Amino acid sequence: HAVAEHQHQNRRRSMVKKEDFQQLDRSDTDLGHPPKKVAILTAGGLAPCLSSAVGALITEYAVTHPSTEIICYVNGYKGLLLGESIKVTPAIRATAGALHLHGGSPIGNSRVKLTNVKDCVKRGLVKEGENPQQVAADQLVRDGVEVLHTIGGDDTNTAAADLSRFLKQMNYHLCVIGLPKTIDNDVFPIKQSLGAWTAAEEGARFFENVVAEHSANPRMMIVHEVMGRDCGWLTAATAAKYRERLRKRPMLPQIGLSKARLDVHAVYLPEVPVDIEAEATRLKQILDDHDNVNIFISEGAGVKDIVARLEAEGKEVERDAFGHVKLDLINPGKYFADTFSGLIGAEKVMVQKSGYFARSAAANSDDIELIRASAEVAVKCACDSLNGVVGMDEDKDGELRLCEFERIAGGKTFDYKQKWFVDMMNEIGQAHNVQDSKDQN
Repeated sequence: HAVAEHQHQNRRRSMVKKEDFQQLDRSDTDLGHPPKKVAILTAGGLAPCLSSAVGALITEYAVTHPSTEIICYVNGYKGLLLGESIKVTPAIRATAGALHLHGGSPIGNSRVKLTNVKDCVKRGLVKEGENPQQVAADQLVRDGVEVLHTIGGDDTNTAAADLSRFLKQMNYHLCVIGLPKTIDNDVFPIKQSLGAWTAAEEGARFFENVVAEHSANPRMMIVHEVMGRDCGWLTAATAAKYRERLRKRPMLPQIGLSKARLDVHAVYLPEVPVDIEAEATRLKQILDDHDNVNIFISEGAGVKDIVARLEAEGKEVERDAFGHVKLDLINPGKYFADTFSGLIGAEKVMVQKSGYFARSAAANSDDIELIRASAEVAVKCACDSLNGVVGMDEDKDGELRLCEFERIAGGKTFDYKQKWFVDMMNEIGQAHNVQDSKDQN
């Protein structure tokens, strides 16, 4: 299964899993009118689906509509603005399956917001006085693109939708079909975004090595910082996946190799307030009993408090082109480590971030299966000249379908009341945090 079964084997798992979506039945598919030319671009941060999704789209067109011309814009919207693209040749089509074996994006990414004119001018993507949307629209028209496949998060896909509406005012019909890429799994109304399953598994694998550092020093505290700006899903799923894998590993407690020392002792998410005093008391007892403490924390946990403190001190907090706080400069993991270490009496503290390791991985088999199914739907929708984002629609029982652009939005928070998460918090002894949050709501 793709995401962690954190319960014991005799308990029923309630996390989203690959069985929750149905693949497209090609025998019942109306192939419609294949487009003459399509373009593909990837944008935003990396996720373990980009390379695989590019490969899946190319392969789907090669199999079902070999006459459709395909180009890939280099480095996302930057390539579109600069007119830089790669033509997908017959040789590329024949071997596109190799992309499933690699992470990253073969055609490159960038963080470009077309409506942020000042930033586009500053980076030399457009000239002073030019409208980036107009420049992008003109390039699509010159290239003769009928369908634009965007692989990215909510910013990427809503930007493409805006571009489609802009072109419509020029009497040029551009069909835009997005695929939801985000390891945070935080896009409305997508139940399971591409790459998130893999990111959770890779984060778990990362900590399987790092956790051995608990034996490097007495009274050791290890903080595993996981990506997740405003949504704690990835941290929760990574912890669950790690614990699932931990249960399968043989132990030798008589000589000190125990599950209790390797387990997750705390999980801190943006959605759940942390009672520092109560947690310090609990963690100190664990440290006294087992000589180490392992904490999983979302990179967005506590960020609002940290930003407020920095700004109150008159310090400028850097943000990206989309207005997001640059989390690598905030360092929430270190903030929590510094806060807790003195309170619990840790002799040594280690903060390790799995983000880049996890997000740059190749898609696992479960993600590839979802990616391929999504590509099938995307190409069918392209033939029907439809617009939207292909994903598991949580408002329609997880059906894999084309979700309307007006429903696409970022900022979806993690539902910490789900049974699998509550059960995990009970098992590690942190249930009071979840209960306190329920009471506040």
